Amino acid sequence: MYIGGKKEKENVQAAIKNLFRKTVQKDTRLKNAYLLVHSENAGIHINSAEGMTGDVLANPDQPNYMASCGKLFTATITGILHEKGKLSFNDSIAGYLDQELAKNLHVHKGKDYTGEIHIRHLLNQTSGLPDDFWPLVPKLLADPDFSITPQEAVTWAKNHLRPRFPPGTGYTYTDTNYHILGLIIEHVTGMPFHEVLKEYIYAPLMMKHSSMLQSSEPIEKSPYPVAGFYHRGIKLNEMKGFAGLDYAGGGVVAPTEDLLKFMKALVSYALVTQDTLETMMNDKAKFSVNFDYGYGIWQLKPIPLLIPKKFVSWGVLGSTGAFMFYHPALDAYLIGNFNDSAYERKSVRFMMKIMNELFRV
Repeated sequence: MYIGGKKEKENVQAAIKNLFRKTVQKDTRLKNAYLLVHSENAGIHINSAEGMTGDVLANPDQPNYMASCGKLFTATITGILHEKGKLSFNDSIAGYLDQELAKNLHVHKGKDYTGEIHIRHLLNQTSGLPDDFWPLVPKLLADPDFSITPQEAVTWAKNHLRPRFPPGTGYTYTDTNYHILGLIIEHVTGMPFHEVLKEYIYAPLMMKHSSMLQSSEPIEKSPYPVAGFYHRGIKLNEMKGFAGLDYAGGGVVAPTEDLLKFMKALVSYALVTQDTLETMMNDKAKFSVNFDYGYGIWQLKPIPLLIPKKFVSWGVLGSTGAFMFYHPALDAYLIGNFNDSAYERKSVRFMMKIMNELFRV
């Protein structure tokens, strides 16, 4: 419950909105951006939008393509299936994949490790498999008619790239892991991935305006178009091959209020149990000096003299400058998108500035 002064709360809200507006306005690369900040402790709820999508003024209720933030949805669905006994985090992936796809999927220094890849290795990015997303992006940008299925993308990586290390002995961030998770989810449920998203998450949480990029329609059509998202000045919305390339490694399209429903449900154990969420958090690998990576979960760590403990939080980031984070000490949710690949890392610094403001309340 918020117990601070009304004036103080208003000042913090104004400061956050001003910070967001100035961040967008000072960078000509940004065409549009979206921000939701919710803290029941501080009595704050901000939902703002800046910029344009074509000739449409950005609206806070506009659906956004959330890039790799979708990985947290995929990981959560895997957790749900784990609890239902449909699969186990410790299962080998070989029993869930098409035989031809699984054949020689992970050959490292002459040894085939495919049978040693467990589902948990896909989730926390320790399988050693190479990334199929960024190596294929140039093909998409060079040819607007380029298209590829998730299975074809994994096969392409198998045939053209090399695994980095034996499963469980290192870390490398790769969409290949999450493409395979999507294929496993489809195998287990007997449904296309976009239908699983709807049945397991969107419908139960009343995320009425959420969908999967170019693959499904929302439960209730939004009056606003999907916000434009960009890579090196190129708008990617209309590139039809993008959906197959992204798939379960991203693909989630939703307005920020819908995304808040998802994050609140995850934090309150409404989607998976506390035990499962703790496994998703604690079975982690070192992503970088300031991040650990669990099952689709980025965990911001303190660094002496650089990142104070007060910034400790967790969530997920996307390559378009998308973010969904929860700050336990503040009981605050930070959700947004800059819709430009130039902000993949800058979004973290932006979130820290918001956290600083929230600590004033």
